[in-house]
Amino acid sequence: MIFERFSPSKNLFSLLNQQVRSFARDPFPNKLTHYLHRAKLIDSIRLALRSNSPNSLNPLLQTRLLDSFVVANAFRSAPSADSAISFFENLKQVPNFAHSQNTIFAFATVLAKFKRKVELKGLIGDAKDGKFNNVKASFMNLLFWYSTAGDLQKVLETWEEYRNEENRLSTEAHNIVMGLYAKKDMNFEAVEAFRGMIDQGVIPNSRTYTILIEHLVRLGKLDAAMEVFTVLPSMRIKRTLKQFLILVEGFVGGERFDVVKSLLKEMREDGKLPGRAMRIYLERMKEAGFAGETDEFLVEMLPDGRIKSVGSCEDSSDEDEDEDGNDDVNEGVDVHTVKLKPWLDPKALANALKQWSPEVVTILEDAKFVWTSRLVCKVLRNFTSPETAWNFFCWVASQPGFSHDIYTVQRMMTLLARHGNVELVDKLINKVRREQMILPFSTIRLLVEFYGISKNADAALKVFRNDRTLCGHISRFNLMLLYSSLLRALTKCRRNTDALDILDEMILNGICPDIQTFSGLIYHFALQGDIKTVQQLFSMIRQSGMEPDAYMFKLLIQAYCKCQRAALAYRVFVDMRNSNLMPDAATKDLLVKSLWQEGRRKEAVIVEERYEETDGVLPLALRGHVWTVSSEDLTRVYSIYSNSVIAPA
Repeated sequence: MIFERFSPSKNLFSLLNQQVRSFARDPFPNKLTHYLHRAKLIDSIRLALRSNSPNSLNPLLQTRLLDSFVVANAFRSAPSADSAISFFENLKQVPNFAHSQNTIFAFATVLAKFKRKVELKGLIGDAKDGKFNNVKASFMNLLFWYSTAGDLQKVLETWEEYRNEENRLSTEAHNIVMGLYAKKDMNFEAVEAFRGMIDQGVIPNSRTYTILIEHLVRLGKLDAAMEVFTVLPSMRIKRTLKQFLILVEGFVGGERFDVVKSLLKEMREDGKLPGRAMRIYLERMKEAGFAGETDEFLVEMLPDGRIKSVGSCEDSSDEDEDEDGNDDVNEGVDVHTVKLKPWLDPKALANALKQWSPEVVTILEDAKFVWTSRLVCKVLRNFTSPETAWNFFCWVASQPGFSHDIYTVQRMMTLLARHGNVELVDKLINKVRREQMILPFSTIRLLVEFYGISKNADAALKVFRNDRTLCGHISRFNLMLLYSSLLRALTKCRRNTDALDILDEMILNGICPDIQTFSGLIYHFALQGDIKTVQQLFSMIRQSGMEPDAYMFKLLIQAYCKCQRAALAYRVFVDMRNSNLMPDAATKDLLVKSLWQEGRRKEAVIVEERYEETDGVLPLALRGHVWTVSSEDLTRVYSIYSNSVIAPA
């Protein structure tokens, strides 16, 4: 009786479980199909946001495909703040839709971009009040939004609050404040922000130098901007396409085409595929009689006629007949009134191709993507698996209208090298040699550096010995950088003897290492307690006409303290003081602590006494970074920037 009484309930639970499993099951056979359906919906929403029909958006929000990914990307595509706000309000009527971190971030960014400060403030307040579940606005989010909106007061308020909570602010936080000062032509404040950044030991990145270069160009200080740009390779800072664009724009405007020629040459050496934003400036240069220097780049910038606009190629009659494709996502939108390029996210597409299989390949071919070098490079950059990247690379080579060029080949090579796929890299190197392509110098360096990361010292040596000729003539400065990359790779692989042999070869060939290279080597051998080699390296530095800087002494003290050799660290401190240099506060504290731990109380007291001789004032941090940035280079950039931006009284 009891069993029979509960049988219906048991059957009901069984049915519910089956329904739950059915709803939980992914309705798409693979991630690529899901991506393509999402892309179609995003395109339809983009069109609706630009439509004059007020009801065109509502039907699109009732589809089961609507999720935070679709909504976030639709917000990013909003043509105006009003359209984004309307979209946000319409979403309130969608049952079971909940905003995520990504959707709120995207909406807030649109509001900031269009300077809608009141609405932005209200959205941030709602997020802080918990109206969007677990969505939170971090200090970096707030700094980014307020700076994008141009609200300096809110940026500075957030900065002070952030600084009180964090011991050390990030490079990007400094960039945001400095960049806003620069945009508002608050020149003194911008310089002070940069000085404060490097004095606190925060290492500037590519974006930092983009801000400096853009500020200098806007003020008409083209030579100073170029001088900062020229220092970047010695600091191992990656020069970005935006930096090239800013400088090309500035020098074309000043009709200094000789400098533009030099910039275009360096773009090739850096392996940069120019963006279409540069096209207008190169056309002006061509009109001035420099066709030979610009034609190659201009051909790559021409619009691809194969790429149709979503307004003219969308057709609801071609909907998939599966139940998940029955939603007419174009209802209410006059697709012929608005012309937009199809939405495409290379990162999301690469993620959708993770599970590479014949089925995925068939779907990818049916999707009829227009493959260009630029798109293939972007997709390759976002693969995390070298196997999937290689499968895609081989597959796309056979697609109609596409053939690999040096840009796609170098992207694939560096990805493989980072993961230690030596055999496949060699295949591509043979292809480059066979087809007489010229590799960018930056690619050769990256191969050497990535082989160091993947612990393939022999492969790094092979590239250096046999393959560097593929990039043509190498200047002495670039050869010094390549030697430095190889030395760093060998130390990562613990090939100490090979590293010292390469160093000897470098010097015998008349290539003098820079102070960053010596610092990296000294730090490496000091960590291993190899005192004899460290002393030899110090002798080499002085024989080369250089003097150890404060940052090199700091690295040596830190290394000796880490390997419990406080007595040697103390000797370095004495040498440092004899050179009229002082460590920063953190290094001094580490040295004193290590001396006490090893029972060297007398030396610890002497260090403290020397500290008191400076009136108890030590720098917060010393300028520099192991293997990359020297104190001299940072000081030079600061001097160029401050002298150019702040007019003398």
